[in-house]
Amino acid sequence: MTSCPYHVLGLGNAIVDVISRADDDFLIAQGLRKGGMTLIDEARAEQLFEAMGPATIVSGGSAANTIIGLASLGCETAFIGKVKADDLGGLFAHDIRAAKVGFSTPPADAGTASARCLIVVTPDGQRTMSTFLGACQDLAEEDVDEDLVRQSAVTYLEGYLWDPPAAKAAFVKASKIARAAGREVALSLSDSFCVDRYRDEFLGLMRSGAVQIIFANESELHSLYETADFGAALAQLQSENVLGVVTRSEQGCVIVKGAEILTAPAFPVETVVDTTGAGDLFAAGFLAGYTKERDLVSCAKLGALAAAEIIQHLGARPQTDLAQLAAQNGLAP
Repeated sequence: MTSCPYHVLGLGNAIVDVISRADDDFLIAQGLRKGGMTLIDEARAEQLFEAMGPATIVSGGSAANTIIGLASLGCETAFIGKVKADDLGGLFAHDIRAAKVGFSTPPADAGTASARCLIVVTPDGQRTMSTFLGACQDLAEEDVDEDLVRQSAVTYLEGYLWDPPAAKAAFVKASKIARAAGREVALSLSDSFCVDRYRDEFLGLMRSGAVQIIFANESELHSLYETADFGAALAQLQSENVLGVVTRSEQGCVIVKGAEILTAPAFPVETVVDTTGAGDLFAAGFLAGYTKERDLVSCAKLGALAAAEIIQHLGARPQTDLAQLAAQNGLAP
C-alpha cells in the first residue's frame, strides 16, 4: 500500500457545511428529525438558512471530511466530487485544496447550485442535518479520473452517493477500476435511513467483491441486517468476506475479519460539543493506520483519537494537527 502515490482517494458529495447552534425547540418548530439527515430542495434550504442563527461555513461532505482528516494525519490524498461554478463551489474547492487534498474535478457551468448541508447542533452535541444535494447529483462517470483511482491504495466511497443514478454509475466505475488494478475499495454506510433504502444493493456490493472494507455505526449495522440484536447483526457481518469496522460511540468499536473479532476503546472525551463528522474522522484515522500497514487495533485507536478531537469543537474539520496529536499519544501512523 505504501508504494502507491496516494494512500486514499475519496469519492463523495462535495458539500458546503453551514453549522449553527440551536435548542430542541428550534428543531420542533422547523419539523426536523433530531440526529438524522433529511434531503431537501433548494427552496427549503434557503428558508432554513434564513431561520438559523449565526453560522460557521466550511467545505464538508462525509467522504471529503474523511479525506481532509487523512491529509491532517500526513497521508497523500485526493477527492472526486462535483460542484457548480458558483460562490459556494469556489469555497469548497479552495478549502479542500488548502487542506492539501488533490481536487481537480471540473465544476459544472450549468444546472443546479452547489450543494450545502445545514447542520443544527443542539446543547447535547447532537447534529441534525438538512441537505440540498444540488450539483453533487451531477457527478458522472466521466468525472472519475481512472489514473487517480489506479494510483490510490484505497478508494473510499460514501453511501450517500448511492442516491443519484449518475453518481451511482461513477461509484461503480471507480470500484471496477480499483479492483482491476488490485486496489481496495471501502464503503461507509453513511446513515441508517440510507441503508434502509439501499440495503440489498449494499449487501450486493459486499458479496460481489466490489467492496472489501465496510464502515458502519451500530444503528447502520442493525438496519443492514434488519435486527435489533447487535450480536446477531455482528455474526451476519462476520459471514461476509469483508473487513467490517463498527463504531459504538462511547463503547468504542468492533472490528470483524472472518472469524476474528477485535475491539478497541473509545478515546476519553471531557465534553462533547458537536458529533458532526465523528464517523468520518474515525474512518480517517482507521484508514491512515491501515494504508500504512498498522495492526487493526492500532488503526481503530487512531480512528478513536481523530473522532475524539472532532467532537470536542464545532464542525467536522480538525482544529488540531492530527499527525502531532497521534504522535503525542503514541499512535503516529
